[in-house]
Parts: sequence; C-alpha cells; structure tokens
Amino acid sequence: MKNNSALFYTCSLIEFIGRQQKQKRSELVQMMGKKTVERIYRYADVFHCEPIEKTADDFIENLNIPEGDFDNVAKCRYTVPDYWTIGEVYERLIEDIAEDDEEHIIDRLMEVYTSWIDAVISNYNTDFYYQSREYICECYREGTIVE
Repeated sequence: MKNNSALFYTCSLIEFIGRQQKQKRSELVQMMGKKTVERIYRYADVFHCEPIEKTADDFIENLNIPEGDFDNVAKCRYTVPDYWTIGEVYERLIEDIAEDDEEHIIDRLMEVYTSWIDAVISNYNTDFYYQSREYICECYREGTIVE
C-alpha cells in the first residue's frame, strides 16, 4: 500500500490543525479520537474538495480543539516545511508500518502519532523529517534514532 491519498490527506489535515491550534500532534490525535480520524480518512476525497483551512476550522469548532502552546513553526530556525510535506512523512511511515494491512491503517496511524517519533518529526530544527522513508521506518521500529 503505497501512495495512499486518503492517508496523505488525513495526515496533512492533522498537521494543519496542529499548527493552527498549536497542539502537539500526539495530543491532537488523542483529542480527535479514532472515530474522527477514521471519518477524515474515509471521506478524504470529499473533504479534499474544500479548502483545507475550511475543513480544519470545521473540525476545530465541532471538536472544540483548544489553542495550546506548542508552536514548532515559530521555534524553527530554518525554512519551515509545509504541512503537506510533513503529512507525507507521516503517510509514508504509516504505510511502511502497516504494510498491506489496510484494515488496521487507522490503528497504525494512532500508534505512530502517539509514539516517541512524533516529537522527532515535529522538530523542524533537525534534518530527520527529510531523511529517507526507509531510515525513518527503521528508526521507528528500533525505537530510537539509528546511527
């Protein structure tokens, strides 16, 4: 399962909402809950027809997602990767972890976002997020940054 466009959109929307509301992505997916993430994934092709800002605002309002104090964009000393770029990093990692198990893709998404690797991917002052998908997956599986 490669190039899963619904997964890409779901991860990108999570990143967009996280930035807008200044929430750690791990905490955001827990606030959203599995059912909501599943809904975004299932209807990604429909949500994608609207501007991402509108879709994000609808979820923020309906779920009462508060503004936090996690501003990794402001803390970035270099060029900030856009939310599509980071969405793709998560998409690829989730695809690699899930392999061909489409049935449990949302479980894998929740696992990845709530694991240690969320903090590493969200640190835009390192080069981790633009490493190869194989390297990122290997780090995830090892539970640490592989040297």
